[in-house]
Amino acid sequence: MKTDIILGGVGGQGILTIAMLVGRAAVASGLNVKQSEVHGMAQRGGAVFSHLRLSDTTIHSDLVPRGGADVVLGVEPMEALRYVEYLKPTGILLANSTPVVNIDLYPEAERLLADIRRRPRHVVVDADGIARNLGLPNAMNVVMLGTLAPFIGMPPDTLRAAICATFATKGAKVVEANLAAFAAGLKEAEGK
Repeated sequence: MKTDIILGGVGGQGILTIAMLVGRAAVASGLNVKQSEVHGMAQRGGAVFSHLRLSDTTIHSDLVPRGGADVVLGVEPMEALRYVEYLKPTGILLANSTPVVNIDLYPEAERLLADIRRRPRHVVVDADGIARNLGLPNAMNVVMLGTLAPFIGMPPDTLRAAICATFATKGAKVVEANLAAFAAGLKEAEGK
């Protein structure tokens, strides 16, 4: 088993939390994990991306080669497209439909979404809307984690366990809220 993932977003959107949860679940499953991340210039608003490699054999590099990613996940549409060159031909592009307009010349959101939808394998989710509808506006990243779950070769229960272990110190309500966000994202991705 080998899965290469690129996660992209804007500072403050929870990319590093997604990477940590997937890594924690992978280690608990006995997999090898390598991760590399780049933070933008600003703590909030700058580009953030992470390379995440999971395997049941030795991993020699923490960087996913261009054209080698099984999954590119963008928690923002422009960031999803920024890393599409990393996607292998059989890979899947996952994107949150809600833009973060952090530059003056930000492209028209519908044009970005149309470009994503032209990809052979893609899932576009309104993760921000789902999180708000659940009463969990800060859990958009965990909705996207749920969307990622069917495409990374690990049972969703391993990710649920990572959520429970990670958020346990914040109390049962926070754990349950994040499990609900994960379930909603998983439901969006099932069958795609």
